[in-house]
Amino acid sequence: MRFTKMHGAGNDYIYVDCFTEPEPTNITELSPAICDRHFGIGADGLILICPSKQADAEMRMYNVDGSPSEMCGNGIRCVAKYLYDHGLARKNQLQIASGGKVLTLDLSVRGGTVEQVSVDMGEPIFAAEQIPTTLSGNPIVDVPLTLPDRELIVTSLSMGNPHCVTYVDELSKELVHSLGPQVEQHSHFPRRVNVEFVQRLSDTAVNQRTWERGSGETWACGTGASAVCVAGVLSGRTQRNLTVHLLGGDLQLQWNESDNHVTMTGPAVEVFSGEWPET
Repeated sequence: MRFTKMHGAGNDYIYVDCFTEPEPTNITELSPAICDRHFGIGADGLILICPSKQADAEMRMYNVDGSPSEMCGNGIRCVAKYLYDHGLARKNQLQIASGGKVLTLDLSVRGGTVEQVSVDMGEPIFAAEQIPTTLSGNPIVDVPLTLPDRELIVTSLSMGNPHCVTYVDELSKELVHSLGPQVEQHSHFPRRVNVEFVQRLSDTAVNQRTWERGSGETWACGTGASAVCVAGVLSGRTQRNLTVHLLGGDLQLQWNESDNHVTMTGPAVEVFSGEWPET
């Protein structure tokens, strides 16, 4: 099986071009094996680039543990780069389906290859049953979440997948890795949740670390950065234009007041291609 490894701000995935390759059927075995950073290629997940009747392509995303995910902001930017750079859709604006929605992506091209991509991430979802969560509020802003040994103040929303945002004084690996799994699997989130730990730097900039459901800590999370932008505005901490500093690089976010859509802009990089042996 031919594959291509790509990343957006360090959020790396293995991509399979299902325009030319048969769509793999053994996802629950393939994704953990191919994503393993010691015995496989190493990645935050597996993404299939599939033909679509309603868009230029469809993105199907799977976490490291093989579970499906509705959306990935960094992943979809890389899908757009792949489609353009490999001649599958040679247009500066693309439509890509993911998680039951069709997203519009604007490509920044230099020297015949895509360097950056802006994604219309759509409107944030605040209804608890659609996130889903059993936390109270609409929107759910700065509410307490009780863990075994501490209480967090959190904001929860969906950007096509569920997010839980909490602001902290300092970010550390110990904090993310100890609290991330507890929040991800908390009973208030019946389908688990992505967890964003955020350090406010100013009203236009934050540091963010993310614990992704089914994958653990990743170096960037596009939907998470989008959720952080929205959460910052709702809680009065940050403005609608926000620079999010992640372990793997920076993303630019804007929550547009005119149409309620979130726009995310960031890099897309192809690392290498190869062949995964059939098992």
